[in-house]
Order: sequence, then C-alpha cells, then structure tokens
Amino acid sequence: MSQASDVMNGAFPVVTDPLGEALHGLRMSGALYCRSELSAPWGMELPAMPGCLMFHLVTEGVAWIEAEGEEPLRVEPGMLVMIPHGQGHRVVHEPGAEAVGLFELDRVMLSERYEVLRIDGGGAGGGAGRGERCGMMCGAVCFEDAVATRLVGLLPRTMVVGGEDHSERGAVVARMRGMLEMIAAEVEVLRPGGETIVARLADILIIDAIRHWMATDTRAHRGWLGALQDGQIGRALSAVHRDPKRAWSVAELAEAVAMSRSAFAARFAELVGQTPMQYVRDWKMSQGKAWLATGGVTVSEVAYRLGYESEASFSRAFKGVTGRSPGAVGAVGAVGD
Repeated sequence: MSQASDVMNGAFPVVTDPLGEALHGLRMSGALYCRSELSAPWGMELPAMPGCLMFHLVTEGVAWIEAEGEEPLRVEPGMLVMIPHGQGHRVVHEPGAEAVGLFELDRVMLSERYEVLRIDGGGAGGGAGRGERCGMMCGAVCFEDAVATRLVGLLPRTMVVGGEDHSERGAVVARMRGMLEMIAAEVEVLRPGGETIVARLADILIIDAIRHWMATDTRAHRGWLGALQDGQIGRALSAVHRDPKRAWSVAELAEAVAMSRSAFAARFAELVGQTPMQYVRDWKMSQGKAWLATGGVTVSEVAYRLGYESEASFSRAFKGVTGRSPGAVGAVGAVGD
C-alpha cells in the first residue's frame, strides 16, 4: 500500500489543529491551591518548584511580588500573575518587607489539594499601611504531557493578566476578568463543591492566559511554537506527538502533509531548528522522560511505548540524548511524587 493510501485510510494521524492539541495537553496534575488571608505586615518566601507553573491572584488589597533580577511587581485585585518556570520568589505587603519561608507558616489543609493560610501581622509599629488586609488565591500546577511541558518552557519568566500595561483590551481580557471575579467569589467562602469550581476555573484561566500571550507576543510565532502554527509543518509535528511509537521517516512525514521530501526537510529545519529525524529522536526521549518522571511505569514499558526493540536499546538512546539513564529519571520522579 502506498504512503498516500496510508494517509487516506487513517494509518497516519489526521491533524487539523496542531496548536489546539498542544493547548489540550495543558491538563493540570499535581495541583495545589491556597487561599491566603493576610493582615500587614506580612511576607512569604516561596521556594523554587521546578517543573511547576505558579500563580497568584489578588482578590482584596495589594501585594508585591519580588523575583531575583526583576523589578518589584505591584498586584491589585483583578490581576493574575503567573510564574511559568517555578522560580523562587517573595510575596510581601510592601517592597523589601521581611518574609518567612512558606513551609514555615501554619496552613490549614481543607483537602489534599486545597489549603488556607492566615497571617495576622497585628499592625505592629503603627506605620502607614499597618494592618491593611490582603486576600489572595495562589496555586502551583504541574503538567505530565510532554507537549505541554515544552510549551510552558517557552513562556516568559513572569506573565501578568489584567494589569494596566496589558497589550490588548477587549473581549479576551474581559473574559479573563470575569473568571477572576468568579474565582474571587468562590474563595471568599468555600462552599460545598467550591474547591472543584476553583480548580476548574484556574485551569481555564491559565490556558486562556497562555492563548492570549501566544496571540499577542511575537515570540510565540518563532521557533517550535511558530512551526506548530505552520499549516504543514505543524501537522507533521502533531503526527509525531500523537504516535511516538512509530518509526517515522522523512518520506512518511512529507507524504502525510503533501510535500516533497526535499521541500519538507528544508522547511522543517528552517522553522524547528532541527532535522525531522533529530526531532523524532529527541521527541521520543522527551516523551519517555515525561512518562518516567511520573512514576508507576517501568523502563521496559516505556521502551515498548516508544517502539524500541529492547530496553537496552532504549536505554542507550536515552542516555545518549539526556546524559542520564532512564532508571535515574524514574527514581527522581518516584521521589517527587
């Protein structure tokens, strides 16, 4: 059977929205949400959480976010701040205020993934701003999907939604503000089912914020993200993402997107920065790493899922690309869980 017949008969994945598929992979896992009730003076220092996207939503009062190498950021009600790469930072009532490590503060666990933090500074000292209240909804979410992990890795260090300097107003920002208001209403008094509603709204809000960034920032139209948005190369990328077990060839991928082999290879390298086969190899390893890091899967199972004939051949390829053995990655993932 010809490759063209394979495409017609469904042997190749049919991809219509590669960028949409990447966003679909942003299914949160390992999420933790915290409602904070704060009275100045207060300050908390959040440790780095590699592999997690952290966010802060102010529902009442004012907070300041301080991150190394960046100007202090004033956050008011209706603003959402995302820290996509999980770098450590401080959240304080005023710039330069003392901060206590997050895990040194007493928190009330309402459920496995929802907690309440209360800090009453008591207004000590009687200075300006002492005793002022601040309410926040914060969270840390992780992603198991390898496509989502790569997408989040391309985001800027800090993202702000709803600030006065936001580049685009109109329906998109209005919709986000509506979700912010709904979250604020839910966290004010956590009613039955409120935790689920907050989690769902936070998921949607984060995805919408990333969509908005991709629509308004020129960086989202270059490199891998730009390639995903290309009518033909994007479909080829999604085909590889959907079927990492397949032993893809340049000819197969080119045929799947109705391009000549040479034209496909040249355009792929121009947009992605790798040859098609380099990308297929590296993608298999990225997917394998994501599976291993979650725990609960053996190296042999991962090797089979990625189309390797043996665990040994997969292990050699994995170490050649990542510099680590698959077993070492699996052990780290198990500890992290």
